[in-house]
Amino acid sequence: MNKNMPSVVLLVVGIVLLIFGLSAYHSASSDVSRFFTGAPTNKALWLLIGGAISSIAGFSGLARS
Repeated sequence: MNKNMPSVVLLVVGIVLLIFGLSAYHSASSDVSRFFTGAPTNKALWLLIGGAISSIAGFSGLARS
């Protein structure tokens, strides 16, 4: 169980970051940014990217062990 703990933590942190990223992606400031620039805010993008990377790393760590 101790060997899997970092992978579980990465997976949970990744899921939390994805949830916050989706929330930021659908926020009013992101809507305004998308209207003028065609892209969501940097905060939303970094949260989604970080969440995806962390989730993939956690899942691959769990699948490997």
